[in-house]
Formats: sequence, C-alpha cells, structure tokens
Amino acid sequence: MGTGVGREPRAIRVNVGELVLDGFRVDPDRVSAAFEHELARLVRERGVPLAADGAVSVDALSGLPPLPAGLSARRLGQELARAVHAGLSGRGEVTP
Repeated sequence: MGTGVGREPRAIRVNVGELVLDGFRVDPDRVSAAFEHELARLVRERGVPLAADGAVSVDALSGLPPLPAGLSARRLGQELARAVHAGLSGRGEVTP
C-alpha cells in the first residue's frame, strides 16, 4: 500500500469566514457567486500548492492587492478569488 505521495487530494475545502467589501457599490451575492466560481476553477486547474503535503489551515491572508472601486461584481469576485488562490499558492502573506 502506497503512502499517498503524488496522489491528487480527494477533496479540497476552502472556508472563507468573512469577505469585507468596503468602498465597493456592488451586489455582495453576485460578488460571492463570482468568487466561488473562480476559486473553484483555479483550485481545479492549479490545485493548492500549500496543501500538497497534506491538510493546511490558514487563518488569514494579507497583502492582497488593491482593487479599483469601479469593478463589476463579477470582476471583483474573480480578482478576489485570484488573490486568495495566490495566497494559497505560497505567494503573499499567510497567517497559519
């Protein structure tokens, strides 16, 4: 029986406790839907490098790039998902 090295994880769960959108005039439900869709796509296509050796828990991601206030809900959700995925990929500041 193998050790599981090199196998794809059976499940990846990302729990975002709070997403604060100060300064944006967008529908938070649409931002959330776009965020979830884009993050799922990125995880499916690129994985989560920080979790390659097993389960990982991250309390916070900081150092996210500033985003222009005029973005659409869809675009804002996508950009936030990309920033979160970058943090989960080892780029950015992560608080374990």
